[in-house]
Amino acid sequence: MNVTTYLERINYQGPLAPSTETLRKLQVAHLLSVPFENLSIHSHEPIVLNDEALFDKIVERRRGGFCYECNGLFAALLRALGFDVVMLSAEVAKAAGGFSQPFDHMTLLVKLEETWLADVGFGDSFLEPLKMDISSEQIQGQQSFRIVAQDHYFVVQRQYEREWKPEYRFTLQPYNYPDFEEMCRYHQSSPQSHFTQKRICSLATRDGRITLSDMLLIVTSNDVREERRLESQKEYEELLLKEFGIVI
Repeated sequence: MNVTTYLERINYQGPLAPSTETLRKLQVAHLLSVPFENLSIHSHEPIVLNDEALFDKIVERRRGGFCYECNGLFAALLRALGFDVVMLSAEVAKAAGGFSQPFDHMTLLVKLEETWLADVGFGDSFLEPLKMDISSEQIQGQQSFRIVAQDHYFVVQRQYEREWKPEYRFTLQPYNYPDFEEMCRYHQSSPQSHFTQKRICSLATRDGRITLSDMLLIVTSNDVREERRLESQKEYEELLLKEFGIVI
């Protein structure tokens, strides 16, 4: 792990000592620099879950990735800086109700004086880590989140027009890369996986988010959403390079 090169990749020049401030600043920097994307799946590039392969892809080749990749490598960075961090299995909320199967998502638990949920691989969600506190709402800009206990799970919820909706649930059981490999293969190959159905590349910005969803460009700024349909593959590739720094 070349920490200096990784920090340059995410344009980070802040504190490095393991602390809540460092964790918060690192997560924000990561989300503003490394896109959530599934382009490897659509270009038939195998996704390998180990620190060396992910460092080469995300740092050296300046790509992004989905949860197993972004959170896996972010965990390696945090460990290199002296943080106590573990990988957790999460189940994503379904639009029709209920949750997906275990290991559908990887999230991170970071233990400092207080315990935090860190996540740089869920797309449009909490920009800063969430405190593992089931007693209070956590406000980030115009967004509100909370973690609630349900049965033997903890559930991340987000508020939409005064209604709390689940994003994903998890337990505190720690896991490692091999535990996620079966679901990682599923998401790369199954027609039922939403990752095989369309290309996605999405990056947080200071005031919103920019996303390429197949041939649809979506830009959100200060809660104002604009959409534009792209006209050609050439335009798609030009935007991919201009907005995300990615060449496939």
